[in-house]
Amino acid sequence: MAVSSSLLFTSLLLLLTFSDSSVQVIGLGIGINYGQIGNNLPSPIRVSYLLRSLNISRVKLYDADPNVLVAFSNTNVDFIIGLGNEFLQNMTDPIKAQNWVQQRVQPYLSRTRITCITVGNEVFKYNDHQQWSNLLPAMQTVYNTLADLGLDKQVSVTTAHSLDILSVSFPPSAAAFRQDLGEYLHGILNFHAQVKSPFLINAYPYFAYKDNPNEVPLDYVLFQPNQGTMDPFTNLKYDNMLYAQVDAVYYAIKAMGHTDIEVRVSETGWPSKGDENEVGATPENAGLYNGNLLKRIEQRQGTPAKPNVPIDIYVFALFNENLKSGPASERNYGLFYPDGTPVYNIGVQGYLPELIYSSPSINNEFLFCSLLILAMACLIFS
Repeated sequence: MAVSSSLLFTSLLLLLTFSDSSVQVIGLGIGINYGQIGNNLPSPIRVSYLLRSLNISRVKLYDADPNVLVAFSNTNVDFIIGLGNEFLQNMTDPIKAQNWVQQRVQPYLSRTRITCITVGNEVFKYNDHQQWSNLLPAMQTVYNTLADLGLDKQVSVTTAHSLDILSVSFPPSAAAFRQDLGEYLHGILNFHAQVKSPFLINAYPYFAYKDNPNEVPLDYVLFQPNQGTMDPFTNLKYDNMLYAQVDAVYYAIKAMGHTDIEVRVSETGWPSKGDENEVGATPENAGLYNGNLLKRIEQRQGTPAKPNVPIDIYVFALFNENLKSGPASERNYGLFYPDGTPVYNIGVQGYLPELIYSSPSINNEFLFCSLLILAMACLIFS
């Protein structure tokens, strides 16, 4: 449909307004978890501007929302997309897996950089043995589908685990996976080694502190100056819990015979608010945790056991999500409120454009292009 020049001009004038606050760009190679369990969240196209104003170029989703994938077209943002646990059984069927990839992945690859698919999330956290059995076959079937379509070099396949999979986590060098998960994790580790995909963990030092605040030093979990802890078997010193957790997973993997699998942190964060019994859930602690974490990532630090491998992290989460179930902390992990203002100060401020006008006669592609043109003009002439 043709669009008149006057309509274009009017749309460009009315489409956006920007915050007049200054912008400090993150640009540290950090990833962000973009959850959408809320009824007051900004549209994906607005979120695309916020993240680019922050120079965040890696995003992790919990689904394969086409609205998000379209909104980030031609933005050079790398996406991890997710298959929920409810899809595991279907993904063991090659035909259903092929249909999903062809409908939810392949159509977007020419314009949106999808680099990874997580098949399931924290599957072993729940006592569903059928899901445990379905996980590896589902991962294999999705990978084989990508390979058949010639996409396996472009899109990797993995799953994300909670730290509940460990029976021993400290000292890191003595870490081990739970015995009841041995048969399942053995196959999953073989899969990772074969296809060269990362082992993902959701690691939250906050939980350790909340459950035992009298014994876990707050400075140790917040990356603040502290005496640290020593692994008596390796003599490696740890000045923060997150690095100890990551190395524990490396050592547990090594104990199962693998030394060539990279561990990445698919989630970590700290809540800014919680229920009365959720000790430590404050904006001050959240700001220290995430602010200090950003500094570590900027320095491209490795862990004591892997000093030459910069730790790869996706922070949880982009926004506070008001419809999440569970304790109050679950709804308060966001770096930003839904209106784009920071929940606490970690030295960053981004632009969340406000949509004022749109016409049903203007399609989404035109709307996106108009937004892009105006945003570029604002940056050039400001």
